[in-house]
Amino acid sequence: MAVDTATTAPSQPEGGDGAGEAVRPLLSGAPAIEEDEDLHVRYAPYARRDAYGPMGRGPLPAAQVARLVFAAAVLLPLRLIAGMLLVVAYYLVCRVSTLFADVGEEGRPRLHGWRREACLGAGRALSRAMLFVFGFYWIPVCDRSVPNAEDVPENQSEELERPGAIVSNHVSYVDILYHMSASSPSFVAKNSVSKLPLIGLISKCLGCIFVQRESKGSDSRGVSGDVTERVQEVSQYKNSPMVLLFPEGTTTNGDYLLPFKTGAFLAKAPVQPVILRYPYKRFSPAWDSMDGKRHVFLLLCQFANYMEVVRLPVYYPSEQEKEDPRIYANNVRKLLGTAGNLVLSNLGLAEKRVYHAALNVHAVSLIVFPDFGSFKSHRLLHITESSTLKLNHLFGLPCRTIVSKLIWIHMMLVLLLAFVHCE
Repeated sequence: MAVDTATTAPSQPEGGDGAGEAVRPLLSGAPAIEEDEDLHVRYAPYARRDAYGPMGRGPLPAAQVARLVFAAAVLLPLRLIAGMLLVVAYYLVCRVSTLFADVGEEGRPRLHGWRREACLGAGRALSRAMLFVFGFYWIPVCDRSVPNAEDVPENQSEELERPGAIVSNHVSYVDILYHMSASSPSFVAKNSVSKLPLIGLISKCLGCIFVQRESKGSDSRGVSGDVTERVQEVSQYKNSPMVLLFPEGTTTNGDYLLPFKTGAFLAKAPVQPVILRYPYKRFSPAWDSMDGKRHVFLLLCQFANYMEVVRLPVYYPSEQEKEDPRIYANNVRKLLGTAGNLVLSNLGLAEKRVYHAALNVHAVSLIVFPDFGSFKSHRLLHITESSTLKLNHLFGLPCRTIVSKLIWIHMMLVLLLAFVHCE
């Protein structure tokens, strides 16, 4: 495990002078580099290092372009059709299993006996089939899940022997497919997911916890309370599916581990740590700095994708960790970092948004007005989100921070100068 001591601290909502928290390079002792590259260094947990480059728009050699065109014409349609058939098959299994079943809260069916076994068994098998369709033909698993006797507290009650949640690093949407194929857990999802065709019924059968994330008035304590209650229920009743939680709250490029949120650790129950890694040659399955459609396209056009899994022993919290979930979360994070050889970074979701905004500005500058390619648009990012005030709907644009507004104004200036240049 490496600790990223030079990483910028996550943005604080209030307090302190933002001018003293300017973004610093992530890698301590790094040699002097050009400013364009420095942007990717200071936001290293989110930077893509594969052959396609940031945003998946990097230049490719002719041979790679030809390979991509061939895969798009032959491999992509076959995989899309196979993937849709698998989703429809799982939907049909869930539909049959829920016929005449009792319905609980939020329209979630209560499944017992053969109904439950059919949904979970089909979910594991079809999720693994979906991974195969995506090119993950063989997934090596290093199972270290049997704990040593000294790792289990002596006063640990029998009821809490079972972990209540699976805690994993978050790299890609493919993470969910693997965990579904391995243990069929429930997970936290937006409330809108429950209303989606096909996926809505599947998520209800999996026992997902639906939250209203997009609502500014949503009660975060209520969400944490729902998660805590579910984790406690799972740890005490063996028939309840475990909850899959990604404490980082967002994805990285797979080489870093962000600070953990405490929601997974409020229940004071044991957790099952799992590490996912995605070795690659050309395209990285990590979902960062790239829109979803482009990422799915490139993933399905790559003949073989790779994943490695490390299942660690169940982590039983000490009395001190039960009393302070921050200590519990930090200790589990250190364990994952050490076992997975991941760099611990202090960046968060706010810095990720700033980095993505800078990439978008740079891309627009190059497309609309190529002479602006030498302009260092990320200099705007020396204004950190912790030092800005929340403003809404500037010029009718629903931006969330002053940083975003400055970037938007810069884009308008680029368009104006491009128009003048054309005249």
